[in-house]
Amino acid sequence: MVVEQFINEKIQQIHHYISAVILHQIHYTELDKFVTDTMEEWTFFQVADDMPSNARERVFWHVIHEIMLNGAQSLDTNLYFKSEITTCLDFFQGTGSYPIDCVGWRPV
Repeated sequence: MVVEQFINEKIQQIHHYISAVILHQIHYTELDKFVTDTMEEWTFFQVADDMPSNARERVFWHVIHEIMLNGAQSLDTNLYFKSEITTCLDFFQGTGSYPIDCVGWRPV
């Protein structure tokens, strides 16, 4: 699998997980596990460049890092965090603009 395909699949999946957590359809720990599993899968790629190839990938890594930093439970308890992540989801769907203060770097 190439990096671009991996990122595109993970964008769809993380959108689904985050939406389900926000709608209380799944427990937030499922999203935390998804993020951990995604980071583990990423280690199988031999990527030396930390610069994402496009804006969608940059937003994806931003979301991953923010969830790792804040925890998925923060989607319930922190309205600012929830708003920031929702803005990223809108960007993924093509219905929103590039999120302000988005800093997304590939883990190397």
